[in-house]
Amino acid sequence: MKPALIQLLTAFLSSLGFSMVFGLRRRFLAYAALGGLLCWGVYLGMDAWTHMEFLSCLLASSFAVVYAELLARLLKTPATLFVVPAILPLVPGGSLYYTMENVVHGRLEAARSYGQQTLIVALAIAAGISFVVALRELRARR
Repeated sequence: MKPALIQLLTAFLSSLGFSMVFGLRRRFLAYAALGGLLCWGVYLGMDAWTHMEFLSCLLASSFAVVYAELLARLLKTPATLFVVPAILPLVPGGSLYYTMENVVHGRLEAARSYGQQTLIVALAIAAGISFVVALRELRARR
């Protein structure tokens, strides 16, 4: 299997598992898992095209919010049910782990490097969410 397909399958399964653990209703599980797959697909596509992690995460998280908002309207549920599982594959867990491991072992230069990478991804996710929510609010006030 190609690495991109494995990553997409893993994103689907991780979003599905997260949704199941947190008790999402059975009828919404497929939508939540599909959101994780699509969000990671946007990330992979943008990263292959731009080679810029910040921009890739920003656009992928923006896509996740739009996806969640559309599903919320269609299914008459809160968007949070879909946005959290969709964004899950973007969360920089590995770089956060290595940041803390290097801090504990006193390798501060490596910790700084991993910490910077973690912060960039976290800011991109937050900015992507904020951008779409702000646009929606501006549109609603018109």
